[in-house]
Formats: sequence, structure tokens, C-alpha cells
Amino acid sequence: MSKIGYFCGPVASFKDQIDFNNLPNHIAVIMDGNGRWARKKGAARIFGHRNAIQAVTEVTEACGELGIKYLTLYAFSTENWGRPKEEVDALMELLVNTLKKELSNLMENQVRLTTIGDISHLPDQCQRNLREAIATTRENTGIHVILALNYSGRWELTKAMRKIAEEVKTGALDPGKIDESMIGSHLETAGIPDPELLIRTSGELRVSNFLLWQIAYTELYITKTLWPDFRREDLYEAIYSYQHRERRFGKILEPNAEA
Repeated sequence: MSKIGYFCGPVASFKDQIDFNNLPNHIAVIMDGNGRWARKKGAARIFGHRNAIQAVTEVTEACGELGIKYLTLYAFSTENWGRPKEEVDALMELLVNTLKKELSNLMENQVRLTTIGDISHLPDQCQRNLREAIATTRENTGIHVILALNYSGRWELTKAMRKIAEEVKTGALDPGKIDESMIGSHLETAGIPDPELLIRTSGELRVSNFLLWQIAYTELYITKTLWPDFRREDLYEAIYSYQHRERRFGKILEPNAEA
């Protein structure tokens, strides 16, 4: 079972204690707490979303500098459509404006951008800006940032099962050939390694329908820090905590160790 860690320590910087030979290849983040952050400021929820952009920028840049290859950000779930219309509209506008503003920075830092989720339900302008950013950054060789937009783990698994069932029905797939690898190849993340580390901000102890298949053995790091306040040092602390876990994948690493 994945671990949940609250890790802290009075050090100058956790970055100085990171083992660069033991970095996670893929980090996923549930960016939670924007609304509570805004409420503490006496402001509307969208104020928290706007102030969360700095956290996204810092985490992306820090991961790129460390050499992390993949970063998946849970930006908008299928359930988020149930929020007030004015908040959803403001979020979509924020996404459009941020993509326009940050595209040159993505190119400068060699960030490759892709998405998982059903973006066909996003506003037309969002879809156009996303596709432009994806096409423009396609050949970049730095960190691969995956935005989970209109995404949920159950939606993804349902879609994959339908595709597999259709292939079986048409005779293109032998049911006996269905295994974990086959299922993985039908997911939104096909070709992307599973995350080794999942960070959730705001202190909530749940995975919120995020990457349900992919996080089977992912290490969980929960911090009470609200996402708009999350900075590089918070990321370094999460990685430091990850590096002090024993990842057994259900096995016993030492011959005489107790389970």
C-alpha cells in the first residue's frame, strides 16, 4: 500500500539533501486548496485560481531543473463542471490567457505540453489554444508536462474498457490477450510511465478520482500547504520524503525481513 507522508525538518533547503541518483521519473500533483486560500483572503474562489499560476510555474521550472521527465497536473476534473457557472467560466478564461502568456516560456524552457482527458467539451477558444500549445511544443526535449483537463480516472477506465470491448467484438483482439499491458495501452497515459510520487496539497486524504490505474504503487505525499502557497522548497521536501521510503511493490526486499 502506498504511504502517506507528512515530512518536515529545520534545514536550510531540502534541495541540498536530495539524492540526484534517486529522483522520481514522473511526479503527479493534485493541486488543491485554491478556494480555501481565497476564502482566507476574503476573496472569491477565482482569486485563488489566479494566484495558483505561480505555483504551477515554480513547480514546473524546479522539476525541469532537477531533471524530472514527467509532471502531471490535475487541472480540471469531470466533476468540476458541477461548480458554479461563473467559477467554471472564469477558470476557462484563465486557462486561455495563461496558455497565451506562457507559450514563449514553454519554448524557452523546452517544455513539452500534452493533455489527458476529454478536451472536446472545453470552450472552443480553450481547445484552440491547447492544440496550438501542444503542436508548438511537440518537439521540445525538456520536461513533459501533462495537463489533466476534463479528466477522471473512472472516465478513463470506462473509455478504455469500451475500446477493448469493441476490438474484441470485431475480432481484432483475442480476449485471452487482455493483460495489464494491454489495458495500459488503451489509457490516456499510454506511453507515459506511471508516477512514482503523487503530491496532494491542502491536507485532504483522498485521490479524488485521479489516475486510479496508474497510482497503484505510487508513493503519496500529503501536505497541508494550500496550492497557491506551494513553492520550490515544498517540492524539494516532497522529493526528499519520497527518497526515504522503502518501495517494495508488495515484495519483501530483505530475505529475512518480516512482511
